[in-house]
Amino acid sequence: MENLKHECGIAIVRLRKPLQYYKEKYGTEFYGLQKMYLLMEKQHNRGQEGAGIGCINFDSVPGTEYIFRERAEGNGAIQEIFANIHNDIENKGVDESIPFLGNVYLGHLRYSTTGRSGIKHVHPFLRRNNWRARNLMLCGNFNLTNVDDVLSNMVMHGQHPRLNADTFILLEQIGAALDNESQSLYDKLHAEGWNGLAIANEISHRIDLRNVLRKVAPTWDGGFVICGATGSGDAFALRDKHGIRPAFYYFDEEICVIASERPVIQTVMNIKDAESVVELPPGSMILVRSDGSVVVEDILGEAENKRCSFERIYFSRGGDKDIYHERKQLGIQLTKQILKSIDYDIDNTVFSFIPNTAELAFIGMMEGVEQYQNMVKTQKIALLNSTSPNFINDISDILSHKIRDEKIAFKDIKLRTFISEGTSRNDLAAHVYDVTYGVVRQDADNIVVIDDSIVRGTTLKQSIIKMLARLGPKKIIVVSSSPQVRFPDYYGIDMSRLNEFCAFRAAIELLKERRDDDIINNVYEQCKLIAFKSLDELHGYDNPVKEVYCHFTDEELSAKIAEMLTPDDVNIPVELVYQTIEGLHKAIPDNPGDWYFSGNYPTPGGLRMCARAFVNFFEGNLLKR
Repeated sequence: MENLKHECGIAIVRLRKPLQYYKEKYGTEFYGLQKMYLLMEKQHNRGQEGAGIGCINFDSVPGTEYIFRERAEGNGAIQEIFANIHNDIENKGVDESIPFLGNVYLGHLRYSTTGRSGIKHVHPFLRRNNWRARNLMLCGNFNLTNVDDVLSNMVMHGQHPRLNADTFILLEQIGAALDNESQSLYDKLHAEGWNGLAIANEISHRIDLRNVLRKVAPTWDGGFVICGATGSGDAFALRDKHGIRPAFYYFDEEICVIASERPVIQTVMNIKDAESVVELPPGSMILVRSDGSVVVEDILGEAENKRCSFERIYFSRGGDKDIYHERKQLGIQLTKQILKSIDYDIDNTVFSFIPNTAELAFIGMMEGVEQYQNMVKTQKIALLNSTSPNFINDISDILSHKIRDEKIAFKDIKLRTFISEGTSRNDLAAHVYDVTYGVVRQDADNIVVIDDSIVRGTTLKQSIIKMLARLGPKKIIVVSSSPQVRFPDYYGIDMSRLNEFCAFRAAIELLKERRDDDIINNVYEQCKLIAFKSLDELHGYDNPVKEVYCHFTDEELSAKIAEMLTPDDVNIPVELVYQTIEGLHKAIPDNPGDWYFSGNYPTPGGLRMCARAFVNFFEGNLLKR
């Protein structure tokens, strides 16, 4: 499995009691900061390019800082951030407020899927203002497909954003709406006779972020969980209407916690009952107001369920009670295909998995194979003659047949890229994994290894197949618990270019072999028609890129992919077995978002981006000729 980059993890901690309460009950005023540290560490898997944390203190006096932010880049960003925070607290001046002692915390873990890097792209983003209610801190797990459209709309209304990054655009768009909401309240209250500090406090009390987000969020196309907090004490998270990106929350009388994954909240808050951690409904917003009250309200309307299936296959933690069973079920669903590929010869097959994310699917695969073997044993025993003198021995012989499951592959080293020559680098890549010798009988046994997904095929060709071939098996079967990834993602996973996918490259090669270049040309023309239409104009259009695949069976494509990914120096037969889309939906019925596999994008922006990707692929190949 190539490491896919996922668009981030989020965490919010909003304390609902005065800070003195936590000092008296838990022995520290930094109770909220400690919870934020744990929430971020437990979601480290969701972002290893950078991290950031923001804090707002409601009780500071004018002239002292009440908004704090710390950001860092790299895999060690979380540790660096909290070390810096500790140093800031230790070295604070006599007249300064205590850094990062506050009532609300925003945490973010970043994976870049846009190619943009640098500390200025690390969340949270901050928009400053002398009025507390107009200060805005923002972070999110999202990708917008129409950020250029949003920018153009802002310019038409007189704004001039300094950057064309999606988070910055949202910060300015929400910030402008927040300004307008605040100004409207000011005008109304001033007309009623309010003034001075009283009017500022009343604005902070009355301002309603639900009104703010209802004005701007309908302009966004994409998958998102947008999180924010204002200087006056409101904190929120808003989820896209299809539920593409995940969000969960928990609150009691002391605290409200929001994060990207349910088991993270369970662990950090020591919650045994998973049902106490609630999924934020698609299109809804959870808002903790300045007075500590918690509101969950529909903002965008809940649209067709398109919760991301890749979240369940690969990204989210397997400790979630539902994800654990779903990943096992993915393995079970593959049983018939696997048995067919080994010609039902279980005795001469060794089963294994590619560590570490495929382990749960492996457990399910073994359950499925065991169910088949038990059925065969039962049938054989039923045919025995109970009066035969060898009856007991025959039963014993039947029952002695065991499934041979072994840990064949070990992740051995993390290769450095200091060698730039392609051949040398590929030689090194073959040693990313090491093998267990002596468990496979040379030229006699099949090897079946399951991986969570096969997307680009690079690791498979450069490392895994070569590694397995060292054992000299009769046949190598590589199983993917996900279907063939055929289409790009534009909602937060680093899969945006068509020619990166081994399934797409295989389909193009098959079309060329069959001299069906006209199909490729026709797809290009159809994609050009929709690549630059407005989102409103795209309703009713199907995805033209589907035409690339519809002339082949899944088996034909799998065979071609296997041919392309088998290294030239490997002479052992290699077969790929992919999950079917039907099997995916049986295993993961509540997360039907399958655009990676089907091309059925949940929003018009995704369809438009896919069309642009094919145009770029086609025209890029023309330039190479």
